[in-house]
Amino acid sequence: MKRSLALTTVVVLVLSGLLWVADAWARVGGGGSSGSRGSRSYSAPARPSPSPMSPNQPAAPPAPSPLQSPPQRSGWGGMLGGLLVGGLIGSLLFGGMGGGLFGGIGLMEILILAGLVFLAFRFMRSRQLEPVAPPGYAAPSGYGAPGWRPGTSSSYGSTVSIEAPAAPRDLERGLGHIRQMDAGFDPTRFADAASDIFFKVQAAWTARDMERVADLATPEMQEILKKDCDRLRAERRINRLENIAVRQAAVTEAWEERGQDFVTVYFLASLLDYTTDESGARVLDGNPNEPVKFEEYWTFARPVGPNPWKLSAIQQPA
Repeated sequence: MKRSLALTTVVVLVLSGLLWVADAWARVGGGGSSGSRGSRSYSAPARPSPSPMSPNQPAAPPAPSPLQSPPQRSGWGGMLGGLLVGGLIGSLLFGGMGGGLFGGIGLMEILILAGLVFLAFRFMRSRQLEPVAPPGYAAPSGYGAPGWRPGTSSSYGSTVSIEAPAAPRDLERGLGHIRQMDAGFDPTRFADAASDIFFKVQAAWTARDMERVADLATPEMQEILKKDCDRLRAERRINRLENIAVRQAAVTEAWEERGQDFVTVYFLASLLDYTTDESGARVLDGNPNEPVKFEEYWTFARPVGPNPWKLSAIQQPA
């Protein structure tokens, strides 16, 4: 009985820690993926790479010297190491104390506990982001005007084909297709304009009023964000997004399908992300003093040609 109680307690503590990490902050769209990217809705977005399309991409770290190459550890080696350390600690705590407090936990329980702790550590470590890139935000211009005229859009419910993440050559090909009908399209200016939309949507989210950016999102995306805001209002909660700083904005994908242009912009940003009651006096979630760094991919769509762009999807890194 004591053994089962001890095991259950540890499992609950580990899982509660994982849930806290996953749900501590919300952001626009609840920090999840939503909307439509056409046939790429279910594929991982392409990460930015050093190219003229993403001038703010940080330089890659120098390769280690052959004489000082870091030791390589396999996933199984780390797992076994965690289990051995867990077994040693368990032996010291439970085996070397005359039975301990829990009536002597066996080797199997020790291995299970060590495995859970190891998995929790790996999960939390995997959520840490890469170092922040140097600031590179510029003022927007040229895009984002109202006037959405939907064409034959694809949704998550339609048949999709899984594609590999776009490589630089694929990006160039997609930009070439877009420029056939819009010769003045410039990915750098587009990233600036997308940053402007990024700020406006964050402000509307905090106000729980997506109507103020209705002309900046597709009808599908507008409906998704509106439902989220309605839920926050019904729960009498306000998700406050403050001190927003875009560290990097870069076009990583561009393509054309079914009479529509699509462009995906990678954002590396930081902000204060916390939730309060409607009075603002009580913090319900998050930390109003600790900035949160995050990565997101925002996809914009429009009918082919020099038409206004609309936010069609928000996607988290794979």
